Amino acid sequence: MNSFKTNTPKIPTSAVWLLTDISEYKGKQDLYTRQSPQALKSLLEMALIESTESSNRIEGVTVDHHRLKPLVIGHSKPRDRSEEEIAGYRRALDLIHKNHAKLRINAEMIQELHRLSRGESWDAGKWKEKDNDIIKKYPDGRVEVIFKPVSAKETPKFIEQMCLAYQHTVAQSKFPPLYAVACLILDFLSIHPFRDGNGRVSRLLTLLALYQHGFQVGRYISIERVIEQSKETYYETLNRSSQHWHQAKHDITPWLNYFLGLVLAGYKEFENRAGNVKPLRGAKTTIVENAIKSQIGDFGIADIERQCPGVSRPMIRVVLEQMRDKDLIKSTGTGRSAKWRKT
Repeated sequence: MNSFKTNTPKIPTSAVWLLTDISEYKGKQDLYTRQSPQALKSLLEMALIESTESSNRIEGVTVDHHRLKPLVIGHSKPRDRSEEEIAGYRRALDLIHKNHAKLRINAEMIQELHRLSRGESWDAGKWKEKDNDIIKKYPDGRVEVIFKPVSAKETPKFIEQMCLAYQHTVAQSKFPPLYAVACLILDFLSIHPFRDGNGRVSRLLTLLALYQHGFQVGRYISIERVIEQSKETYYETLNRSSQHWHQAKHDITPWLNYFLGLVLAGYKEFENRAGNVKPLRGAKTTIVENAIKSQIGDFGIADIERQCPGVSRPMIRVVLEQMRDKDLIKSTGTGRSAKWRKT
């Protein structure tokens, strides 16, 4: 597809820095999620609510705030059209959270995400039947066409080509994974395959693709809310990077930098929130015990600290001594350089 029509992508230095920072945060995500899965459950619920609310609100779909949590978490029965779309988006999120490893990014999956997120709409899961334009409305009432997407007639073919190009790129490791995801989303939004709901499906597709590449920040932080908070920049960079897209002469850099900044902002917020989550009583002991049990050969306190962010060194010493008293481990030295080994 258009954004994949290059063998050697020229990734700007700014994007390389962002990719490096994201890689470091990704390396720490498992450490945080292992600390106390039960304690992080509150972050998961919060992300589900915020994602559903923000992604729909960007499209002008809102519900009473008191109804939001029952619809998202309690599975309350929708009362009107807006609530149907809220509940539908929640079902789409549920599909991705639980089955992302099994799902394949293809035309059928994209239609399924649209069908779920559009609730009971008559065109849910159906490609657009008429050509559509992306417009900009001015305060004085003027309307400007800023981009002409792919025609309705050519939409199925372009979506098929987009998915094949993405799958081939990922399989061949031609681009860095996040670069490939950015290309996928830009192409999807440039095709604009549905009459309505393209933005919501693009955000679901983003979450699914990130999951499949091991970037699970969207489980605990609402990527949709981060987009909503930077909505003006979101539309601006899309507009800049979609110019000359039909001729495959567009510049993906503005959109790429925004997209990578979006993922990085999510990870920074996750680290901040996860660091403030208080583990359940006794959870820290379990965390340290599991870290010790996973060691092979001699290990030191520093090795355990790296696997247990948020657990103090005195706490680690307490657990080491408790396990030593139970003859589960033994010390192979003394002082600051002391090492430990499982018995």
